[in-house]
Amino acid sequence: MSAVLLAVFNEYSAADRVRTRLVSDGFPTDRVELTASCEPGRAGLQPAGSDHDRFVAYFRTLLSEADERPFVEGLAERVQGGAATITVHPRGAIETERAAEILEGEGAMEVVGHDLQNQPFEHAASRGEGYWVRHFMLDNPTGADCIYCRLFPGHKH
Repeated sequence: MSAVLLAVFNEYSAADRVRTRLVSDGFPTDRVELTASCEPGRAGLQPAGSDHDRFVAYFRTLLSEADERPFVEGLAERVQGGAATITVHPRGAIETERAAEILEGEGAMEVVGHDLQNQPFEHAASRGEGYWVRHFMLDNPTGADCIYCRLFPGHKH
């Protein structure tokens, strides 16, 4: 599992507000997860016989180290008791710092980090420097100004 920040909130409404704040701050929706009894999220997709077992299985995937296992059962019980968690999958030190700042600033009762020291920045498209558009624009044998004219030179626009 990759780097994770997991925060516990006493109320669902607080966690829901924090999720909205994180996304508004620029975190992609697929890297911010809310888990609560009324909205189990990805925990609800775990194959298990009961909600409790689904929460345990979900938190076990996030907190997989041996020293983290005692937290798993406690988190599942807290969520079943009305608490909610926000999980953030940060990419890099800047996102980790910003997510922690938001989680703690919004009143998280507890914030747990997993594998935060081992998170290389993930490149969305290219590992090289520069812009692909710039390279595309420099190699312009047709002289066309429109990108579509360059991509489809035989098509009449």
